[in-house]
Amino acid sequence: MPQFRPARKKKLGSYPYTMVMFSITMALLVVGLFGLLLVHAHKISGVVKENLEVQVFLERNLPETQLLRLQRTLAQKPYIAYRQNQPQVRFLSKEEGVKQFIDRTGEDPVALLGDNPLRDAYILKLNPEFADSSQLRRISQDLQQQQGVFEVTYPQTLITSVNQNIRKISLVLLGFAVILLLVVAVLINNTIKLALFSQRFLIRSMQLVGATAWFIQKPFLRRATWQGVLSGALAALLLLALLQYAYYEFDELALLRDDRLIGAVLLVLLVLGGVIGFFSSYRAVRKYLRMSLDELY
Repeated sequence: MPQFRPARKKKLGSYPYTMVMFSITMALLVVGLFGLLLVHAHKISGVVKENLEVQVFLERNLPETQLLRLQRTLAQKPYIAYRQNQPQVRFLSKEEGVKQFIDRTGEDPVALLGDNPLRDAYILKLNPEFADSSQLRRISQDLQQQQGVFEVTYPQTLITSVNQNIRKISLVLLGFAVILLLVVAVLINNTIKLALFSQRFLIRSMQLVGATAWFIQKPFLRRATWQGVLSGALAALLLLALLQYAYYEFDELALLRDDRLIGAVLLVLLVLGGVIGFFSSYRAVRKYLRMSLDELY
């Protein structure tokens, strides 16, 4: 019977630290979910801004030379987006506009009115950094001043709505993340204190033989830090598994994928796990170092 006691003691001693890792992993997993929601919300905003089009309707019967001159002027504007070193300025004739109108509505305005009521236009794609309401108003005013321009239109309501909603969502998610981090820090701190409770007499024994505070703290801090990093890695793996499942189930969600930002979120989980483990263990060991013998009992 006595030969089995060491194994049982080891098993019981490892139990608090297993619970510490489980607590940190679950807490970091929830924090990571908030981070991914924030990343995908901003990605949606970016996709909308990258596909924003401004329609510049032209005066009727402009000569070819004026059309080319206007196109060169538009291409040199700093707010025009570039793809493969080409300015995103596309000419849309009124004949092509009628074909698109017929495809969308099934009605022919030329047959109904006897003439083409549409105008030639340039379709501009803007640099995403200019895609906010105040910038768009200035761009519209600048385009209106160009010779040969009749009217400038853009989805003002959509941009305003997207920017406001993304801002609200970001603030709400950040608020929840901050509150969650505070709650998590308190819970993990208490869990580590309980895990170190069984080591309090070992800490006192090391003090009695003359060990310095740093010598006593070092093994506890090292173990807690590695436990935190390992918990962050486990949380990151669970998060990646959930993310891959979501991409598999919803194909459209994969369009919002941003590996750089997702990698940053996972890296934050690793660092956060190590930081939480280190400081929680540091506070707990410092507490037992300062206790009197009566308090330890």
